[in-house]
Amino acid sequence: MKKVAADSTGTARAFIKSRGGIFRTSEALKAKIHPRTLYQLRDAGEIEEISRGLYKLSEVDISQPDFVTVALKIPEGVICLVSALAFHGITTQIPHKVFVAVKQGARTSSIDFPPLSVHHFSPDGYIAGIETHKIDKVQVKIYSVEKTLVDCFKFRNKIGMDVFLEALKFYKSRKKIRVKQILDFAKTCKVETVMRPYIETLI
Repeated sequence: MKKVAADSTGTARAFIKSRGGIFRTSEALKAKIHPRTLYQLRDAGEIEEISRGLYKLSEVDISQPDFVTVALKIPEGVICLVSALAFHGITTQIPHKVFVAVKQGARTSSIDFPPLSVHHFSPDGYIAGIETHKIDKVQVKIYSVEKTLVDCFKFRNKIGMDVFLEALKFYKSRKKIRVKQILDFAKTCKVETVMRPYIETLI
């Protein structure tokens, strides 16, 4: 009986390591790992819960657990607005929620942690400017800095015009300024006309 238990935990450890040390319970169950085995690893302190149904090896350090959790539990979600500004380093804001974009009409998976601020983007606005960044061995979708500026302007009534203006100031101090990209995204998001005067200050 002990050998069976040892084989089970060994199989579970191998599976978890194959996932980069981070996994969802549903993935483990599909891999035919019994919940009892996961409980044993948890009680032994080998794995720990990040969010409901999401675990990691205790030895694995996660630099941005909120982004990783969102990427794994809401695969269709894209990090946006203030969270994307913070990722790109063009804001002094410290988001207390993870700002996530989903396509209009899409249902988001339930998630108990981290707290979210979910925004529904038009199909064209949703797909434009998505970048994929590898964070803690997990592929995380985040809008590009230029697309994020446009989104912040579009949602200025919700997040504050001051947040956009500060981000624009930080962006202007960068070496690479892509005015055409910003205007292209602004056109896609139907804010080109009202946003253009602000963007022309970059030229």
